[in-house]
Amino acid sequence: MRRYSEAVKADVRRRMSPPQRQSATRISEGLGIHVVTRYNWRKPWRLKGEVVPASESEPEGWSAADKFTDVIETAGLNATELSAY
Repeated sequence: MRRYSEAVKADVRRRMSPPQRQSATRISEGLGIHVVTRYNWRKPWRLKGEVVPASESEPEGWSAADKFTDVIETAGLNATELSAY
């Protein structure tokens, strides 16, 4: 089993999260990480309340928990920060 550094995992988490929201396939192909590994990393991130949506769809397809987490995360942002998010 191949081991990945925390820096690689952080890069994957950043790519999965808004505003980038890259697909699992794109991330896996770009970094050479099996898609199942990426999904296995996502589970504990979601349990911690991080915004890593359950699906690859637009926000309309997100679960209520994903939407709520996103609202909480962006609540303190000003208009400029929110538009960049």
